[in-house]
Amino acid sequence: MPGMRDIKRKIASVKSTQKITKAMKMVSAAKLRRAQEAMEAARPYANKIYDVVTSIGKRVNPELHPFLKAKENVNSVCLVMFTSDRGLCGAFNANVIKAANKFIEENQDKEVKLICVGRRGYDFFRKRDVDILEKYTSFGGRVTFDDAVKIGETIVNNFLEEKFDEVYILYNEFKSIVYHVPRVVKILPLVFEKTEDEVLIDYLYEPKPDILLNNIMPKYINFTIFRALLESTAGEHGARMAAMDNATRNAGELIDKLVLSFNKARQAAITKEILDIVNGAEALK
Repeated sequence: MPGMRDIKRKIASVKSTQKITKAMKMVSAAKLRRAQEAMEAARPYANKIYDVVTSIGKRVNPELHPFLKAKENVNSVCLVMFTSDRGLCGAFNANVIKAANKFIEENQDKEVKLICVGRRGYDFFRKRDVDILEKYTSFGGRVTFDDAVKIGETIVNNFLEEKFDEVYILYNEFKSIVYHVPRVVKILPLVFEKTEDEVLIDYLYEPKPDILLNNIMPKYINFTIFRALLESTAGEHGARMAAMDNATRNAGELIDKLVLSFNKARQAAITKEILDIVNGAEALK
């Protein structure tokens, strides 16, 4: 049984850790609120621009734009994976990495290239036999639309140079503070299939459809990337807040157990001293 001094030292150490996890929880809660507001503000625009692209894409000839033209033979695919730069956020990064490994296994017959957004995903795959095309690891939990444009330009330029035939993004979709779902979305090329019952009105476009697509498609790609960044950032802060809350409560339970052990040790020491006094008195008789 450890001595009272050792137990007292452990209690002080755990209390110090508890203060840190409590402070991290409060910081994450503040960051989560801002990230969640930004994410919810971006969702309507992201949905509407997708509706516009879908509406145009179904009505025009896919040959008009390379982003709408499906490849006959898909030999290589690109996966843009969003993780966090820092840890201490539970299974947030592990779930994305697990989904990325599953994606790679499902596409074993193709060449898979990765674009890693976030240090955790890059650190995991750089030690493995995976072709990493580009990495972005300095956002630090704060993302701007310019960051999304940089990633979007990398994707678009490499796609137009035919370095890969299809592009997918993988990110944690924010459902609630403690619930995030890894989601894989194909963003290039966009192939729209008409249903049998669907009746489409043929519009007259001004400017011409090819000019319209040249303007709107990069915006769609950039904003889709931006939405994934915002969802991932909000999910990261939510996951870290939940993880720090659990750590704070676990530290409290550990302190209670250590205090109980300390009281038992103190009681044992008092009992031993009383026995020594009684035995000494008996010996003097």
